[in-house]
Amino acid sequence: MLNKAEEGNLYGLQMLDDLQDHFRDLGYRPTKSEVYKSLHDLLNDGLIVRHPIHKQGTEMQTLYIYRIGDQEKVKAYKDTIKFEIDRSISLLNRALQDNYSRKRQ
Repeated sequence: MLNKAEEGNLYGLQMLDDLQDHFRDLGYRPTKSEVYKSLHDLLNDGLIVRHPIHKQGTEMQTLYIYRIGDQEKVKAYKDTIKFEIDRSISLLNRALQDNYSRKRQ
């Protein structure tokens, strides 16, 4: 989600479409509620900000685009996530080794 916010000027449904395309080959299809929950969590943590824009061609429709908020917070958050991902990969590799590396008897 942060990568999408860094690209700038995307609103929630655009992010949803992009993420669904990005993960299609892995069989993962994020839902609208997952995307908006993530956006609201990042917004509440101060990592992203949202800006209202008025959609052209309509009188009353307002869209919100998401952009990076505090750059230092984003860097610290990404470092934490990278550490957790590396740890998770190590745990999964250990589970694969423990359960599937021995020859079946």
